[in-house]
Amino acid sequence: MSKVRIAVIIGSTRETRFATKPAEWIYTVARQHPDLEVELVDLKDFDLPFFNEAASNLWMPSKDPKAVAWQEKIGGFDGFIFVVAEYNRSVTGALKNALDQAYKEWGRKPAAYVGYGSVGGARAVEHLRLINVELQMVPTRSGVHIGGSDFYKIHPMAGNQPISAIEEAIGPSAKTMLDELAWWAKATKTARAAA
Repeated sequence: MSKVRIAVIIGSTRETRFATKPAEWIYTVARQHPDLEVELVDLKDFDLPFFNEAASNLWMPSKDPKAVAWQEKIGGFDGFIFVVAEYNRSVTGALKNALDQAYKEWGRKPAAYVGYGSVGGARAVEHLRLINVELQMVPTRSGVHIGGSDFYKIHPMAGNQPISAIEEAIGPSAKTMLDELAWWAKATKTARAAA
């Protein structure tokens, strides 16, 4: 089977976001996986309005051209890595809105997670897993959580070191997560093709 197409989705759109640092890191690591073809997808590039359709595109086509462009973009991927900031124990509003702007395009595809923050984005990732299940996605068991002293080593307002300074701690989790993502992406792609 050919490589599966994976989007690394940057889940924060703030001007002062930290998200690009872990996103670029996991993008670089994922590109080295022999089964993955990876693209960095930045929510900032899509200027999505707040969801304002008559219904989900599961039930009827979306009318807003920005929503349709987003659906077309994500529809071409076989799986996703979400780079997740934790805002008040959940995901960013921008990420939740992006998830709500599509339905059919997410379904029966795997999702993996890179969370960051004082507790590694764990609460936001757990919330995102529930949202992904509702969208008929397959969450991977393993993820990468950049938290505690590792987070403070690399955050610009603290140590501001490169991620290579903590790669020994988070690299094994990334490998396991990417292997799981590749397996599920291949399995679900085969199943979608047969359906």
